[in-house]
Amino acid sequence: MASNYIQYGDNLTIPAPATVTSGTPVIAGEIVGIALGGATSGDPVDVATCGVFELSKVAADAIDLGDVIYWDASAGLATITATDNTKLGVAVAAAGTGTGAVRVRLSGF
Repeated sequence: MASNYIQYGDNLTIPAPATVTSGTPVIAGEIVGIALGGATSGDPVDVATCGVFELSKVAADAIDLGDVIYWDASAGLATITATDNTKLGVAVAAAGTGTGAVRVRLSGF
C-alpha cells in the first residue's frame, strides 16, 4: 500500500453545503452523492459517491433503463431534464410516467 493512501473514496466525509437529510442528494462543487445521515450546514456529513439509490422523481418523466438522471434542486426531484440541473448518474430500471421514484446508479465525479 502506498504510504500516501488515505481511503478508498466511495464515501466521503465533507462539511454539509446546506442542511441535508439522510438519503437526499448532496452537491458540493463537483462532489455529487447521497447523504448517509442528516447534517446542518457546515457540519460533517458522510456522502456516498457510488452505489444505487431510489430517489423521488418528476412524475411526468418517462425514464428508460440507462437514461441519464439529473437532480433538480429547486423541485427536490430526479429528472431526465439536463438544463439547469446536476448530473447524478444513470437509471438502472425503467420508471414510467406516474411513478414516483427511480433507481439511480451514481456516476461519481
